Amino acid sequence: MTEEHVKGIFLKVLIDTVNNRVIFAESDEDFVDVLLSFLTMPLGTIIRLIRNKPPIVRIGCLNNLYESIENLDVHRYHTEACKTMLLYPRNAAAAQCKRLKLNIDDGEPLKYFICKRPECILFGYRMLSHYRGAICGCGEDMDYEMGLCEKEPKRRGFDARDRGVFVKGLTRLIISDKLEVMPASTETSLYVLSKLGIMDGNTIEECNRYISEDEVLTLLKCSLVSKAPLTETLWEHNLEPKLGTNAFDQGSCNESRMEEPESNVSEEIHEKRMIIGKSKTKVHYAETDDDFPEANYSLEEPASCFESIVNRGSSTSINLVISKSKNIVYYAEANEDFVDLLFSFLTVPLGYLVKETSGSTSKGCINHLYNSAEEALYLKSFEHKEMLLDPKLAHNFRHENQLLDIDEVINPLYYYAEHHECANNKILTSDKTCIPSEGVFGSTLTVMDPKSEYDEATRGGFVMGSAKFNITDNLIVTPISPVSCLSFLKECSVLSMTLRSVLCVWTMRRRFVYW
Repeated sequence: MTEEHVKGIFLKVLIDTVNNRVIFAESDEDFVDVLLSFLTMPLGTIIRLIRNKPPIVRIGCLNNLYESIENLDVHRYHTEACKTMLLYPRNAAAAQCKRLKLNIDDGEPLKYFICKRPECILFGYRMLSHYRGAICGCGEDMDYEMGLCEKEPKRRGFDARDRGVFVKGLTRLIISDKLEVMPASTETSLYVLSKLGIMDGNTIEECNRYISEDEVLTLLKCSLVSKAPLTETLWEHNLEPKLGTNAFDQGSCNESRMEEPESNVSEEIHEKRMIIGKSKTKVHYAETDDDFPEANYSLEEPASCFESIVNRGSSTSINLVISKSKNIVYYAEANEDFVDLLFSFLTVPLGYLVKETSGSTSKGCINHLYNSAEEALYLKSFEHKEMLLDPKLAHNFRHENQLLDIDEVINPLYYYAEHHECANNKILTSDKTCIPSEGVFGSTLTVMDPKSEYDEATRGGFVMGSAKFNITDNLIVTPISPVSCLSFLKECSVLSMTLRSVLCVWTMRRRFVYW
Protein backbone atom coordinates (compact mmCIF):
# COMPACT_ATOMS: atom_id res chain seq x y z
CA MET A 1 0.00 0.00 0.00
CA THR A 2 1.43 3.37 -1.01
CA GLU A 3 1.98 6.26 1.38
CA GLU A 4 -0.82 8.16 -0.39
CA HIS A 5 -3.23 5.35 0.37
CA VAL A 6 -2.15 5.29 4.00
CA LYS A 7 -3.12 8.98 4.25
CA GLY A 8 -6.38 8.46 2.38
CA ILE A 9 -9.74 6.94 3.24
CA PHE A 10 -10.80 3.59 1.82
CA LEU A 11 -14.23 3.28 0.17
CA LYS A 12 -16.16 0.43 -1.36
CA VAL A 13 -18.09 1.81 -4.32
CA LEU A 14 -20.99 0.23 -6.19
CA ILE A 15 -21.25 1.51 -9.77
CA ASP A 16 -23.86 1.28 -12.51
CA THR A 17 -21.92 0.25 -15.63
CA VAL A 18 -24.82 0.96 -17.99
CA ASN A 19 -25.51 4.54 -16.89
CA ASN A 20 -21.90 5.30 -15.88
CA ARG A 21 -22.72 6.46 -12.37
CA VAL A 22 -22.00 5.71 -8.75
CA ILE A 23 -24.90 3.98 -7.02
CA PHE A 24 -23.54 4.37 -3.52
CA ALA A 25 -20.35 4.21 -1.51
CA GLU A 26 -19.81 2.24 1.68
CA SER A 27 -17.51 3.52 4.40
CA ASP A 28 -16.83 3.75 8.10
CA GLU A 29 -17.00 6.90 10.22
CA ASP A 30 -13.85 8.49 8.72
CA PHE A 31 -15.39 9.39 5.36
CA VAL A 32 -18.74 10.49 6.78
CA ASP A 33 -16.95 12.69 9.34
CA VAL A 34 -15.22 14.47 6.45
CA LEU A 35 -18.53 14.93 4.62
CA LEU A 36 -20.30 16.29 7.69
CA SER A 37 -17.45 18.71 8.38
CA PHE A 38 -18.51 20.60 5.23
CA LEU A 39 -21.48 21.92 7.23
CA THR A 40 -19.17 23.56 9.79
CA MET A 41 -17.03 25.39 7.22
CA PRO A 42 -17.43 29.17 6.78
CA LEU A 43 -18.38 30.12 3.23
CA GLY A 44 -15.16 32.09 2.83
CA THR A 45 -13.11 29.00 3.62
CA ILE A 46 -15.03 27.01 1.01
CA ILE A 47 -14.46 29.66 -1.67
CA ARG A 48 -10.76 29.92 -0.81
CA LEU A 49 -10.29 26.15 -1.06
CA ILE A 50 -12.11 25.49 -4.32
CA ARG A 51 -11.92 28.69 -6.38
CA ASN A 52 -8.65 27.78 -8.13
CA LYS A 53 -9.25 24.05 -8.41
CA PRO A 54 -9.87 23.07 -12.07
CA PRO A 55 -12.37 23.09 -13.58
CA ILE A 56 -13.10 26.56 -12.21
CA VAL A 57 -16.66 26.92 -10.95
CA ARG A 58 -18.06 30.15 -9.54
CA ILE A 59 -20.36 29.55 -6.58
CA GLY A 60 -23.00 32.18 -7.18
CA CYS A 61 -21.69 35.63 -6.20
CA LEU A 62 -19.38 34.45 -3.43
CA ASN A 63 -16.25 34.33 -5.58
CA ASN A 64 -16.74 38.00 -6.47
CA LEU A 65 -17.30 38.90 -2.84
CA TYR A 66 -14.14 37.07 -1.78
CA GLU A 67 -12.09 38.74 -4.53
CA SER A 68 -13.48 42.14 -3.51
CA ILE A 69 -12.13 41.59 0.00
CA GLU A 70 -8.76 40.59 -1.43
CA ASN A 71 -8.58 43.64 -3.67
CA LEU A 72 -9.73 46.20 -1.10
CA ASP A 73 -6.79 48.08 0.41
CA VAL A 74 -6.02 47.00 3.96
CA HIS A 75 -6.25 50.62 5.13
CA ARG A 76 -9.99 50.57 4.42
CA TYR A 77 -10.49 47.99 7.19
CA HIS A 78 -10.71 48.87 10.87
CA THR A 79 -7.64 46.74 11.58
CA GLU A 80 -5.28 44.55 9.59
CA ALA A 81 -6.86 41.57 11.34
CA CYS A 82 -10.25 42.36 9.74
CA LYS A 83 -9.02 41.46 6.27
CA THR A 84 -7.42 38.27 7.58
CA MET A 85 -10.64 37.33 9.39
CA LEU A 86 -12.64 37.61 6.17
CA LEU A 87 -10.16 35.82 3.92
CA TYR A 88 -9.42 33.12 6.50
CA PRO A 89 -12.58 32.91 8.64
CA ARG A 90 -12.27 30.61 11.61
CA ASN A 91 -14.34 27.48 12.02
CA ALA A 92 -16.15 27.35 15.36
CA ALA A 93 -15.72 23.55 15.25
CA ALA A 94 -11.99 23.72 14.47
CA ALA A 95 -11.07 21.71 17.57
CA GLN A 96 -13.14 18.81 16.27
CA CYS A 97 -12.16 19.18 12.60
CA LYS A 98 -8.43 18.99 13.33
CA ARG A 99 -9.05 15.34 14.28
CA LEU A 100 -10.44 14.48 10.84
CA LYS A 101 -8.49 11.85 8.94
CA LEU A 102 -8.46 14.26 5.98
CA ASN A 103 -8.71 17.91 7.04
CA ILE A 104 -8.72 20.14 3.95
CA ASP A 105 -8.87 23.47 5.79
CA ASP A 106 -5.51 25.15 5.17
CA GLY A 107 -6.08 27.98 7.65
CA GLU A 108 -3.58 28.61 10.41
CA PRO A 109 -4.29 27.22 13.88
CA LEU A 110 -5.37 29.62 16.60
CA LYS A 111 -2.49 31.77 17.87
CA TYR A 112 -1.99 33.69 21.10
CA PHE A 113 -0.31 37.10 21.43
CA ILE A 114 0.20 39.16 24.57
CA CYS A 115 1.84 42.46 25.50
CA LYS A 116 5.60 42.19 25.89
CA ARG A 117 5.50 44.19 29.15
CA PRO A 118 5.13 41.69 32.04
CA GLU A 119 3.66 44.29 34.39
CA CYS A 120 0.91 45.03 31.85
CA ILE A 121 -0.07 41.41 31.35
CA LEU A 122 -0.04 40.71 35.11
CA PHE A 123 -1.33 43.94 36.65
CA GLY A 124 -2.28 46.27 33.80
CA TYR A 125 -4.60 45.83 30.83
CA ARG A 126 -4.29 42.00 30.81
CA MET A 127 -5.19 41.56 27.14
CA LEU A 128 -4.86 38.59 24.80
CA SER A 129 -5.10 38.70 21.00
CA HIS A 130 -5.47 35.88 18.48
CA TYR A 131 -3.95 38.11 15.77
CA ARG A 132 -0.49 39.65 15.62
CA GLY A 133 -0.29 43.42 15.48
CA ALA A 134 -3.04 44.37 17.93
CA ILE A 135 -2.33 47.40 20.12
CA CYS A 136 -2.46 46.92 23.88
CA GLY A 137 -4.11 49.52 26.10
CA CYS A 138 -0.64 50.60 27.20
CA GLY A 139 0.25 51.43 23.60
CA GLU A 140 2.63 48.53 22.98
CA ASP A 141 2.28 46.08 20.11
CA MET A 142 0.90 42.72 21.15
CA ASP A 143 3.40 40.64 19.21
CA TYR A 144 4.75 38.32 21.90
CA GLU A 145 3.51 34.88 20.85
CA MET A 146 2.87 32.14 23.38
CA GLY A 147 1.86 28.53 23.14
CA LEU A 148 -1.19 27.28 24.99
CA CYS A 149 -0.46 24.92 27.87
CA GLU A 150 -2.88 22.00 27.89
CA LYS A 151 -2.98 18.88 29.99
CA GLU A 152 -2.77 15.52 28.31
CA PRO A 153 -6.15 13.80 28.46
CA LYS A 154 -6.34 11.00 30.98
CA ARG A 155 -5.58 7.69 29.39
CA ARG A 156 -8.12 4.96 29.67
CA GLY A 157 -8.78 1.67 28.00
CA PHE A 158 -9.07 1.98 24.22
CA ASP A 159 -12.66 2.02 23.01
CA ALA A 160 -13.08 2.01 19.23
CA ARG A 161 -16.52 3.58 19.65
CA ASP A 162 -14.81 6.86 20.62
CA ARG A 163 -12.77 6.91 17.44
CA GLY A 164 -14.95 9.17 15.28
CA VAL A 165 -15.15 12.97 15.22
CA PHE A 166 -18.88 13.50 14.75
CA VAL A 167 -19.88 9.89 14.05
CA LYS A 168 -19.64 7.03 16.53
CA GLY A 169 -16.74 4.69 15.95
CA LEU A 170 -17.35 1.26 14.35
CA THR A 171 -20.26 2.73 12.38
CA ARG A 172 -20.76 1.42 8.86
CA LEU A 173 -22.69 3.70 6.52
CA ILE A 174 -23.93 3.97 2.94
CA ILE A 175 -23.60 7.27 1.06
CA SER A 176 -25.78 7.72 -2.02
CA ASP A 177 -24.67 9.63 -5.11
CA LYS A 178 -26.59 12.68 -3.88
CA LEU A 179 -25.02 12.50 -0.39
CA GLU A 180 -27.82 10.81 1.53
CA VAL A 181 -26.16 9.03 4.45
CA MET A 182 -27.88 5.85 5.66
CA PRO A 183 -27.03 2.91 7.94
CA ALA A 184 -25.42 0.06 6.01
CA SER A 185 -27.78 -2.88 5.56
CA THR A 186 -29.14 -5.13 2.83
CA GLU A 187 -32.50 -3.42 3.13
CA THR A 188 -30.95 0.00 2.55
CA SER A 189 -28.92 -1.26 -0.41
CA LEU A 190 -31.99 -2.73 -2.09
CA TYR A 191 -33.91 0.48 -1.41
CA VAL A 192 -31.27 2.57 -3.21
CA LEU A 193 -31.17 0.17 -6.17
CA SER A 194 -34.95 0.20 -6.43
CA LYS A 195 -35.09 3.99 -6.24
CA LEU A 196 -32.70 4.21 -9.20
CA GLY A 197 -34.68 1.64 -11.17
CA ILE A 198 -31.83 -0.89 -11.24
CA MET A 199 -33.35 -4.36 -11.53
CA ASP A 200 -30.55 -6.28 -13.27
CA GLY A 201 -27.68 -7.25 -10.99
CA ASN A 202 -25.44 -7.84 -14.02
CA THR A 203 -25.21 -4.09 -14.61
CA ILE A 204 -23.56 -3.30 -11.29
CA GLU A 205 -19.94 -3.70 -10.23
CA GLU A 206 -18.00 -3.22 -7.01
CA CYS A 207 -14.74 -1.31 -6.98
CA ASN A 208 -12.42 0.11 -4.35
CA ARG A 209 -11.31 3.72 -4.09
CA TYR A 210 -8.92 5.66 -1.90
CA ILE A 211 -10.00 9.23 -1.22
CA SER A 212 -7.25 11.82 -0.81
CA GLU A 213 -7.48 15.53 0.03
CA ASP A 214 -7.75 16.33 -3.67
CA GLU A 215 -10.88 14.19 -4.04
CA VAL A 216 -12.34 15.74 -0.89
CA LEU A 217 -11.92 19.22 -2.42
CA THR A 218 -13.63 18.04 -5.60
CA LEU A 219 -16.42 16.50 -3.55
CA LEU A 220 -16.90 19.74 -1.60
CA LYS A 221 -17.20 21.72 -4.83
CA CYS A 222 -19.51 19.19 -6.47
CA SER A 223 -21.77 19.06 -3.41
CA LEU A 224 -22.65 22.71 -4.09
CA VAL A 225 -23.21 22.56 -7.85
CA SER A 226 -23.91 18.94 -8.84
CA LYS A 227 -26.76 16.52 -8.22
CA ALA A 228 -24.33 13.60 -8.51
CA PRO A 229 -21.18 14.58 -6.57
CA LEU A 230 -19.95 11.04 -5.94
CA THR A 231 -20.10 10.21 -9.64
CA GLU A 232 -18.39 13.49 -10.51
CA THR A 233 -15.63 12.74 -8.00
CA LEU A 234 -15.15 8.96 -8.14
CA TRP A 235 -16.12 7.82 -11.65
CA GLU A 236 -12.79 6.81 -13.16
CA HIS A 237 -13.73 7.74 -16.72
CA ASN A 238 -14.46 11.35 -15.74
CA LEU A 239 -11.27 13.23 -16.57
CA GLU A 240 -13.03 16.39 -15.41
CA PRO A 241 -16.33 16.84 -13.58
CA LYS A 242 -19.04 17.97 -15.98
CA LEU A 243 -19.73 21.25 -14.24
CA GLY A 244 -20.07 23.43 -17.31
CA THR A 245 -23.54 22.28 -18.39
CA ASN A 246 -26.74 24.16 -17.68
CA ALA A 247 -27.60 21.67 -14.96
CA PHE A 248 -24.58 22.71 -12.92
CA ASP A 249 -23.84 26.24 -14.11
CA GLN A 250 -24.38 28.95 -11.53
CA GLY A 251 -23.15 31.71 -13.78
CA SER A 252 -26.33 32.26 -15.78
CA CYS A 253 -28.22 35.52 -15.41
CA ASN A 254 -31.84 36.03 -14.50
CA GLU A 255 -33.88 39.18 -14.93
CA SER A 256 -34.20 41.36 -11.83
CA ARG A 257 -37.13 43.70 -11.43
CA MET A 258 -38.74 45.67 -8.64
CA GLU A 259 -42.19 44.71 -7.43
CA GLU A 260 -45.06 47.13 -6.97
CA PRO A 261 -44.87 49.14 -3.74
CA GLU A 262 -46.88 48.16 -0.70
CA SER A 263 -48.78 50.75 1.25
CA ASN A 264 -48.68 50.43 5.03
CA VAL A 265 -45.66 50.70 7.30
CA SER A 266 -46.41 48.92 10.59
CA GLU A 267 -42.94 47.93 11.80
CA GLU A 268 -39.82 49.85 12.78
CA ILE A 269 -37.87 50.60 9.62
CA HIS A 270 -34.62 52.09 8.39
CA GLU A 271 -34.39 54.00 5.12
CA LYS A 272 -32.23 52.96 2.22
CA ARG A 273 -31.94 54.36 -1.31
CA MET A 274 -31.38 52.47 -4.54
CA ILE A 275 -30.63 53.30 -8.18
CA ILE A 276 -32.06 51.61 -11.32
CA GLY A 277 -31.66 52.04 -15.14
CA LYS A 278 -33.21 51.18 -18.52
CA SER A 279 -31.37 49.15 -21.12
CA LYS A 280 -30.92 45.70 -19.54
CA THR A 281 -33.20 43.70 -17.29
CA LYS A 282 -30.79 43.13 -14.43
CA VAL A 283 -29.52 44.79 -11.27
CA HIS A 284 -26.12 46.44 -11.63
CA TYR A 285 -25.26 47.89 -8.21
CA ALA A 286 -26.81 49.34 -4.98
CA GLU A 287 -26.46 51.97 -2.21
CA THR A 288 -27.35 51.76 1.50
CA ASP A 289 -27.09 53.45 4.86
CA ASP A 290 -26.82 51.44 8.07
CA ASP A 291 -28.35 48.01 8.09
CA PHE A 292 -29.26 45.52 5.41
CA PRO A 293 -31.53 42.48 5.23
CA GLU A 294 -30.94 39.11 6.77
CA ALA A 295 -29.32 38.03 3.54
CA ASN A 296 -27.98 34.51 3.22
CA TYR A 297 -28.80 33.95 -0.40
CA SER A 298 -25.41 34.48 -2.06
CA LEU A 299 -25.26 30.92 -3.46
CA GLU A 300 -27.94 31.86 -5.97
CA GLU A 301 -27.23 32.83 -9.55
CA PRO A 302 -25.24 36.09 -9.71
CA ALA A 303 -27.90 38.18 -11.43
CA SER A 304 -30.50 37.39 -8.80
CA CYS A 305 -28.28 37.74 -5.72
CA PHE A 306 -29.04 41.38 -5.08
CA GLU A 307 -32.75 40.99 -5.71
CA SER A 308 -32.89 38.06 -3.26
CA ILE A 309 -31.13 40.07 -0.57
CA VAL A 310 -33.43 43.03 -1.10
CA ASN A 311 -36.69 41.12 -1.37
CA ARG A 312 -36.24 38.70 1.54
CA GLY A 313 -34.45 40.87 4.06
CA SER A 314 -35.16 42.30 7.47
CA SER A 315 -35.89 45.97 8.10
CA THR A 316 -33.76 48.27 5.97
CA SER A 317 -34.00 50.85 3.20
CA ILE A 318 -32.06 51.62 0.06
CA ASN A 319 -31.90 54.41 -2.49
CA LEU A 320 -32.34 53.13 -6.08
CA VAL A 321 -32.05 54.76 -9.47
CA ILE A 322 -34.51 53.09 -11.81
CA SER A 323 -35.71 53.16 -15.38
CA LYS A 324 -38.88 55.23 -15.63
CA SER A 325 -40.47 52.72 -17.98
CA LYS A 326 -39.09 49.32 -16.95
CA ASN A 327 -38.37 49.55 -13.20
CA ILE A 328 -34.91 48.08 -13.76
CA VAL A 329 -32.16 48.54 -11.16
CA TYR A 330 -28.79 49.69 -12.46
CA TYR A 331 -26.55 50.23 -9.46
CA ALA A 332 -26.29 51.38 -5.86
CA GLU A 333 -23.81 52.94 -3.49
CA ALA A 334 -23.33 51.67 0.05
CA ASN A 335 -21.93 52.88 3.32
CA GLU A 336 -19.68 50.67 5.41
CA ASP A 337 -22.53 49.00 7.34
CA PHE A 338 -23.95 47.42 4.21
CA VAL A 339 -20.51 46.30 3.10
CA ASP A 340 -19.93 44.81 6.56
CA LEU A 341 -23.06 42.76 6.08
CA LEU A 342 -22.02 41.53 2.65
CA PHE A 343 -18.51 40.69 3.78
CA SER A 344 -19.82 38.89 6.87
CA PHE A 345 -21.58 36.35 4.62
CA LEU A 346 -18.19 34.71 4.14
CA THR A 347 -17.85 34.07 7.88
CA VAL A 348 -21.15 32.16 8.06
CA PRO A 349 -20.95 28.33 8.24
CA LEU A 350 -22.46 26.40 5.35
CA GLY A 351 -24.76 24.48 7.71
CA TYR A 352 -26.39 27.72 8.88
CA LEU A 353 -27.09 28.71 5.28
CA VAL A 354 -28.68 25.33 4.53
CA LYS A 355 -30.77 25.51 7.71
CA GLU A 356 -32.09 29.01 7.06
CA THR A 357 -32.90 28.43 3.38
CA SER A 358 -33.92 24.76 3.52
CA GLY A 359 -31.21 24.05 0.96
CA SER A 360 -32.90 26.15 -1.71
CA THR A 361 -29.89 28.38 -2.41
CA SER A 362 -27.67 25.71 -3.93
CA LYS A 363 -28.02 23.76 -7.15
CA GLY A 364 -26.08 20.93 -5.55
CA CYS A 365 -27.25 18.45 -2.97
CA ILE A 366 -25.70 19.71 0.27
CA ASN A 367 -29.25 19.79 1.66
CA HIS A 368 -29.36 15.96 1.52
CA LEU A 369 -26.25 15.81 3.69
CA TYR A 370 -27.83 18.26 6.14
CA ASN A 371 -31.08 16.26 6.27
CA SER A 372 -29.13 13.05 6.86
CA ALA A 373 -27.42 14.62 9.88
CA GLU A 374 -30.80 15.86 11.12
CA GLU A 375 -32.24 12.34 11.10
CA ALA A 376 -29.06 10.52 12.13
CA LEU A 377 -28.82 8.15 15.07
CA TYR A 378 -25.12 7.51 14.45
CA LEU A 379 -23.80 10.86 15.76
CA LYS A 380 -21.79 10.83 18.98
CA SER A 381 -23.91 13.26 21.01
CA PHE A 382 -26.49 16.02 20.89
CA GLU A 383 -23.66 18.57 21.07
CA HIS A 384 -22.06 17.13 17.95
CA LYS A 385 -25.41 17.23 16.19
CA GLU A 386 -25.82 20.91 17.09
CA MET A 387 -22.39 21.70 15.63
CA LEU A 388 -23.63 20.40 12.28
CA LEU A 389 -27.27 21.50 12.22
CA ASP A 390 -26.98 24.85 14.00
CA PRO A 391 -23.34 25.87 13.58
CA LYS A 392 -22.17 29.09 15.17
CA LEU A 393 -19.77 31.83 14.21
CA ALA A 394 -16.30 31.67 15.67
CA HIS A 395 -15.77 34.00 18.62
CA ASN A 396 -15.55 37.73 17.79
CA PHE A 397 -16.93 37.29 14.27
CA ARG A 398 -20.23 38.99 15.06
CA HIS A 399 -20.28 42.74 14.59
CA GLU A 400 -22.26 45.67 15.95
CA ASN A 401 -24.93 45.79 13.24
CA GLN A 402 -25.17 42.04 12.69
CA LEU A 403 -28.56 41.28 11.15
CA LEU A 404 -28.19 37.54 10.67
CA ASP A 405 -29.74 35.57 13.50
CA ILE A 406 -26.65 33.53 14.26
CA ASP A 407 -24.82 33.14 17.55
CA GLU A 408 -21.10 32.87 18.11
CA VAL A 409 -19.25 30.45 20.33
CA ILE A 410 -18.16 31.64 23.75
CA ASN A 411 -14.44 32.02 24.28
CA PRO A 412 -12.95 30.06 27.17
CA LEU A 413 -11.27 31.98 29.96
CA TYR A 414 -7.51 32.30 29.52
CA TYR A 415 -5.06 32.50 32.40
CA TYR A 416 -1.52 33.84 32.41
CA ALA A 417 0.99 33.09 35.15
CA GLU A 418 4.68 33.52 35.91
CA HIS A 419 6.68 31.23 38.18
CA HIS A 420 9.97 32.90 39.09
CA GLU A 421 11.66 29.66 40.19
CA CYS A 422 11.17 27.94 36.82
CA ALA A 423 13.40 28.37 33.77
CA ASN A 424 10.38 28.48 31.48
CA ASN A 425 8.40 30.65 33.84
CA LYS A 426 5.55 31.90 31.62
CA ILE A 427 2.32 29.93 31.33
CA LEU A 428 -0.75 30.61 29.18
CA THR A 429 -3.63 28.20 29.58
CA SER A 430 -7.39 27.82 29.51
CA ASP A 431 -7.14 25.13 32.19
CA LYS A 432 -6.50 26.68 35.59
CA THR A 433 -5.24 23.38 36.97
CA CYS A 434 -2.15 23.77 34.76
CA ILE A 435 -0.98 26.66 36.96
CA PRO A 436 1.17 25.68 39.97
CA SER A 437 -0.39 26.51 43.30
CA GLU A 438 2.65 28.17 44.91
CA GLY A 439 5.12 30.91 44.01
CA VAL A 440 3.09 32.17 41.06
CA PHE A 441 1.80 35.58 39.95
CA GLY A 442 -1.26 35.15 37.74
CA SER A 443 -4.06 37.01 35.98
CA THR A 444 -7.19 36.31 33.95
CA LEU A 445 -6.92 37.71 30.43
CA THR A 446 -9.51 39.45 28.25
CA VAL A 447 -9.59 38.41 24.60
CA MET A 448 -9.55 41.49 22.36
CA ASP A 449 -12.07 41.96 19.59
CA PRO A 450 -9.72 42.05 16.58
CA LYS A 451 -12.13 44.35 14.71
CA SER A 452 -11.79 47.16 17.27
CA GLU A 453 -9.09 49.19 18.92
CA TYR A 454 -8.41 48.44 22.57
CA ASP A 455 -10.44 51.37 23.90
CA GLU A 456 -13.61 50.77 21.87
CA ALA A 457 -16.46 49.41 23.96
CA THR A 458 -18.69 48.28 21.08
CA ARG A 459 -18.06 45.66 18.46
CA GLY A 460 -17.19 47.47 15.30
CA GLY A 461 -17.57 46.13 11.80
CA PHE A 462 -14.85 45.13 9.38
CA VAL A 463 -14.74 48.25 7.17
CA MET A 464 -13.78 51.78 8.19
CA GLY A 465 -16.61 54.27 8.60
CA SER A 466 -17.30 57.40 6.52
CA ALA A 467 -16.64 55.49 3.32
CA LYS A 468 -18.90 54.67 0.39
CA PHE A 469 -18.69 51.75 -1.99
CA ASN A 470 -20.09 50.68 -5.33
CA ILE A 471 -21.79 47.28 -5.34
CA THR A 472 -22.59 45.52 -8.58
CA ASP A 473 -25.43 43.07 -9.06
CA ASN A 474 -23.05 40.14 -8.75
CA LEU A 475 -21.56 41.54 -5.52
CA ILE A 476 -18.33 43.08 -6.74
CA VAL A 477 -17.51 45.70 -4.09
CA THR A 478 -15.20 48.62 -4.88
CA PRO A 479 -14.59 52.08 -3.37
CA ILE A 480 -17.01 54.59 -4.83
CA SER A 481 -15.99 56.41 -7.99
CA PRO A 482 -18.51 58.74 -9.69
CA VAL A 483 -16.37 58.72 -12.83
CA SER A 484 -16.52 54.92 -12.99
CA CYS A 485 -20.27 54.97 -12.33
CA LEU A 486 -20.95 57.37 -15.18
CA SER A 487 -18.67 55.41 -17.49
CA PHE A 488 -20.57 52.28 -16.56
CA LEU A 489 -23.90 53.89 -17.41
CA LYS A 490 -22.44 55.08 -20.69
CA GLU A 491 -21.37 51.52 -21.54
CA CYS A 492 -24.93 50.40 -20.80
CA SER A 493 -26.23 53.10 -23.19
CA VAL A 494 -28.31 54.67 -20.44
CA LEU A 495 -29.49 58.25 -20.85
CA SER A 496 -29.83 60.40 -17.74
CA MET A 497 -33.39 61.30 -18.71
CA THR A 498 -34.40 57.64 -18.40
CA LEU A 499 -33.34 57.44 -14.73
CA ARG A 500 -35.23 58.34 -11.61
CA SER A 501 -34.55 58.05 -7.88
CA VAL A 502 -36.66 55.75 -5.75
CA LEU A 503 -36.70 55.44 -1.98
CA CYS A 504 -37.34 51.81 -1.01
CA VAL A 505 -37.96 50.76 2.57
CA TRP A 506 -38.08 47.17 3.81
CA THR A 507 -39.19 45.64 7.08
CA MET A 508 -38.71 42.01 8.02
CA ARG A 509 -41.40 40.76 5.62
CA ARG A 510 -42.49 43.81 3.61
CA ARG A 511 -41.06 46.28 1.19
CA PHE A 512 -42.26 49.82 0.56
CA VAL A 513 -41.34 51.98 -2.41
CA TYR A 514 -41.74 55.78 -2.41
CA TRP A 515 -41.67 57.38 -5.84
